Amino acid sequence: MAQKSRADIRRGVHSRIRKKVRGSSDRPRLAVFRSLNHIYAQLIDDDNGTTLATASTAEKVLAGKTGGNIEAARGVGKAIAERAIKAGVETVVYDRGGYVYHGRVKALLDATREAGLNKNEAAEKAVKEESKSDEPVKKESKAEKPVKEKSKADKPVKKESKDEE
Repeated sequence: MAQKSRADIRRGVHSRIRKKVRGSSDRPRLAVFRSLNHIYAQLIDDDNGTTLATASTAEKVLAGKTGGNIEAARGVGKAIAERAIKAGVETVVYDRGGYVYHGRVKALLDATREAGLNKNEAAEKAVKEESKSDEPVKKESKAEKPVKEKSKADKPVKKESKDEE
């Protein structure tokens, strides 16, 4: 059987994600596409089949020295969030497009949260981090751990085999 390329695997993962993620006019889907040199983001209303806003490093406004780095992804995230708010959208459903939530994809989505999309999600994240820092972490030292004393009953009993008779 022939091996699948990384692109084929990503398309399969993306199709499984798309079965679960759906955008509406109230909460459109923020789809991310990543190429080697650029990163693209678009807001899609799946109910009406329309694109509400787009942003990418291929645009002259957002084009920097290179579009294939984390800084460029942050710029695209900020731009798509501003365009979404201008279009009247405050909450979105994130569609990572089959890519791992890491690197440029994570930078883009985090920049949209910082710029004002999904404010409730950012607030929940801050509350979780605050509650984690409030709880003292208690680690047991070796001296505090109870030592289990070994007895003769704990040792395995050796069974005699028929060959030894």
